[in-house]
Amino acid sequence: MFDKLRDPARVAVAALAAGVLLAGCASTGQVVATDKPGTYTVAASATGGRMAWARAHGEALNEARDYCEHLGMQSSIDAETVSGVEMLTTHASSVSFECHPKF
Repeated sequence: MFDKLRDPARVAVAALAAGVLLAGCASTGQVVATDKPGTYTVAASATGGRMAWARAHGEALNEARDYCEHLGMQSSIDAETVSGVEMLTTHASSVSFECHPKF
């Protein structure tokens, strides 16, 4: 029984599975125009591990930046709301942003 636990292939598969679980995944929604002209929102979520909030935050900021860059502008974050603080739950970030000309 203990020989099976020491099998290098099983140990490698278990370590890989644990790494994937802890790494989790992140997803980003569509950029949406708000009622205020020139202001947009985008939401992102992430799961898996203590740092899921950081991945959700980063994904939302990256999407805002990419959206504005596609327009030849730069993003300016107005506000952010976050949710989810417990480990292994979905963490989310929603940012409100504007696109401004590059200087």
